[in-house]
Formats: sequence, C-alpha cells, structure tokens
Amino acid sequence: MEEAFSVSGNIVDVLNRRIFAGTLDIEQGRIARIREDNTIYGQYICPGFIDAHVHVESSLLTPAEFARLAVVHGTVATVSDPHEIANVLGIAGVEFMLENASRVPFKFFFGAPSCVPATRFETAGAVLDVHAVEQLLQKKDIWYLSEMMNFPGVLQQDPEVMGKIALARQYGKPVDGHAPGLRGEQARRYAEAGISTDHECTTLEEAQDKLNAGMHIIIREGSAARNFDALIPLLKAFPDRIMFCSDDKHPDSLIAGHINELVKRAFSKGHLLFDVLRAACLNPIRHYKLPVGCLQIGDPADFIVLDNFERLHILATYVEGKLVAREGKSLIPSVSSPAPNHFHPPKLKQEDLEVKAPSGSPCSIRVIEAIDGQIVTGAAQAFARIHDGKIISDTQQDILKLVVINRYKTARPAIAFIRGFGLKRGAIASSVAHDSHNLIAVGVNDEMILKAIQAIVPHGGGLSVVHEHRQLVLPLPVAGLMSAEDGYAVARKYEQLDAEAKALGSKLRAPFMTLSFMALLVIPRLKLSDQGLFDGEQFRFTNLFI
Repeated sequence: MEEAFSVSGNIVDVLNRRIFAGTLDIEQGRIARIREDNTIYGQYICPGFIDAHVHVESSLLTPAEFARLAVVHGTVATVSDPHEIANVLGIAGVEFMLENASRVPFKFFFGAPSCVPATRFETAGAVLDVHAVEQLLQKKDIWYLSEMMNFPGVLQQDPEVMGKIALARQYGKPVDGHAPGLRGEQARRYAEAGISTDHECTTLEEAQDKLNAGMHIIIREGSAARNFDALIPLLKAFPDRIMFCSDDKHPDSLIAGHINELVKRAFSKGHLLFDVLRAACLNPIRHYKLPVGCLQIGDPADFIVLDNFERLHILATYVEGKLVAREGKSLIPSVSSPAPNHFHPPKLKQEDLEVKAPSGSPCSIRVIEAIDGQIVTGAAQAFARIHDGKIISDTQQDILKLVVINRYKTARPAIAFIRGFGLKRGAIASSVAHDSHNLIAVGVNDEMILKAIQAIVPHGGGLSVVHEHRQLVLPLPVAGLMSAEDGYAVARKYEQLDAEAKALGSKLRAPFMTLSFMALLVIPRLKLSDQGLFDGEQFRFTNLFI
C-alpha cells in the first residue's frame, strides 16, 4: 500500500463544477482529506481521463504496455473491449487480457465480447455463445457486455443476440452498441432492446437520433476513424450523455496523445470546462459504475496534475495514490508476457492469388473504395485490367488486388480489388484484420503480395511492408495481434513500417489501420472476408464480376 502524502494545487471538482485552492491528503491509496486554502497555485489537480471505448489490441501492445504509454497523457482508466483477442482465442484470450492488465497500476475495465464471430460470413478462431458470454458476465472483473455489432440481429430479435443482452441486464451490466448509420425508428428500436451507447456515429443527424432514443454517444477519434470534429457540437446540448474514446489507436498515435488531445480540442472550440471534463472523466464512471476516483473524500486517488487548461501539459499522473507518470515519462515498469496464439495459415503459391478473367471483353468488376479517416468504405465499379487472361492490379487507376487468407485452417484465399491505397510498388500485409483477424494484404502484383504475407508467417503474425529491394516486419506473436516488447520500441518500429508504406505511394494517414478494417463486414459498404466479397448494406456476399 502507498505511503501517506499530500498534493496541493487548484482542485478541479467536476461533480460540483467548482475550482478551489487546496490540498489532497492521500492515505492508503484514497483521498482521506481535502483542505481548502487561499494559496495561489501554479498547477491544477484534476480527475484522470478515461477512454470510454477501446480495443487495447489495436495498439499492437499488451495491456501492460498500453498502460505504460497511456498514463503519460493523463489516462487512468479504459473501458476495454477484448473482442479482438476473443475472436482469435475465445475465453482464454479474455483471461489473458485480464491477467496481463492486473500486473500494472492502471484501471482496465473489460467487457464480455458479444459478437464472436462478428458475423457468420467469416472464419474466426473461436465462438462465444450465450453460455460463454454468461461465464464472462459472472466475473467481477467483467463490467459490461461489449459492443453489440449484430444490429440486424437486434432489430430482428435474433434469439441468441437477445439472450446475451438479457443476460447483461440480469447481471446489472450495461450493453454497448455498434450501429453505424442507424437512424430514426430503427435507432429507437435498437436502443429499446437495451443498448445504451454508440461510438459509430459519423454525422450529427445520426447521433441526434440515437440521443433522442436515450443512448449515450461516445465520440471517437482513433488512428483510422476520426469523428470528433463532426460530433463535438453535441457536447453543448448533451453534456451528461457524451463520452470520448479512441476505439482503435496504433502505438505511434498513442505516444503522441490520447484522451487529453480530445479535451484540448474541445476547449479550443469553446466548450465549457466542466462539460468537457464530464465527458472525459465523469460520464464513463457514472455510466459503467466504475470505481475510479473523482476527487471526492474517500475516492480512490486517481488524478492528474497539470499546468493549465490552455497547454494541458500533464505534470504527473496518479492511480490509487501511486505516481505512474511524471513530466512525460512513464514510471510503470515493463512486465514479461507469454504469447498465446492460434495461427495455422495455408502454404500459398503465387498462382493461388490469380483471378481468372471471364470470357469476353471488357470486364467490369466491383471495387472497394477505402476512405481516409473512416472505416466505412465506398462501392465502385471499374473496367478490370487483364493480362494473359488474368485480372491484375492497375496502379494507374489505383485499383489494387486485396487478399484475405484464413489463418486458422487451410482454405482458398478470398480476392477482391480496392481503390484508395495508392501503392505504386510493393505490398503491405497484416494479421490484424477486424474482426476475425485473418491475414490481409494489398499490393501491386501477386509476387509482392505473396512476399508480404510470407514475411509475417514465421512470427505467428505481424505487419509487413515489402518491395523489390526491402522487407520490413513488425512481429506480433501474442495472438497475431500484439507485441509484448517495450511499447516505445514497438511504436518506433511501427513508424518505420508506416513511413515505408507511404514511400510506396500510399497517401492514407494510417495505411495499416485502414487495411485492418477492410475485412470488417459489420461496417458498410463493401468489404472482403476470408469467404468472399461482402455487401455490408444488403448483408450478404456479392460477386466480384458485374
């Protein structure tokens, strides 16, 4: 237990919307006394920030390493959905996250994944049925039912979907939502089923409909999906029902900033101090009933010390009275970690990646359109480039071959074409491919695509960039999703891969993050699973050829 100590400054009382000069007396990790005074202080004491929805796995780091990077930015807690590792390893993956997280002074609040697999149109490494979800919900360290991505199942009253929601309500735990584009009457019905949040809104109108239905809106700003600017005007009218999240954040982005950046941006847009801090600190505590302190007597001593609310420079971060970061330096030590995995991809030959053109010319194909800053995609049509009777990438039109390969058992690759990656040479590949995390690759020709895939296989997964003269790999041996290495070193390696992908011609802000979402079938419009090209609006497979 931490020794008794005191911290003085301008104390920010978010609950009572006041700031006063004073001193916190900390004993046994809790706030024992608050003493007001008339001293003029040059620093503020504020509740710590909370990421209200994040997949820790997307940082490419284990929970322990994620915590080391996050506390520097004043984050003391996350509401964490272990959906990614659950798709690979099932309950064992969730238990890995719980155990690893318990080894560091940081507050991870994990949920029970509701959609494993996310759909029946893809191959995952595990299935979490109603019985498995109940096993998790019975745990004291499982705080909610994770995002219910099967919103068609909710609207159609699918028995398994409704059974999982009913269990969460039975155990008194909230249900997170995931309903991109849902509006009006459908949004109302989705909320009435017991769904209490949504982090997928991209427009004010969509978010307004869900707020009117009684839901909380979590404003997301991650490495790929960026919805802050579109949604932050909601804070003024709904300060008690807005939260902030990153959802999916790569390690280089996490080093640069976290929820603190959203707080700073909200201030810059003229939002009231206490409205912003409610979204960043208080609302997640109230909604998820989290044991995180809010600077009241008896609370856990979870707080940050900062210079002012203009610069928002974090001087120190405390979790239950333990100093975990000071002046930009993490004080949480690295911990060792095992590397559980489920990784058995087929041995591929170059001809396995070929697409035979149908007889007759010209040939029209469906093309996925990647959109920078979004995880939704467009659906286009184009005339295919044909060589020797086979459809190949067309760099002049920015139409590249996209491949998804089952990583759990031997199966034929699924192949489609995509616009928006901009590669002029080489290929990139990843074993992070939401939600089932099969292998995914995009490139200018079959040779480069195969080379990129083969580069990550010996490591049990990872990210790779290849071209004629170079090959870079970031190994992710923990479930093919994470590295247990030092988070700062992983971030530097990721930055190298990101720069190399952009040197090959990609103009995307985060090429690997965008690639990882091209297999996410629950986000429209056109995606590719290991089983084929998928129409996310009709929620069914579609043909490559028109």
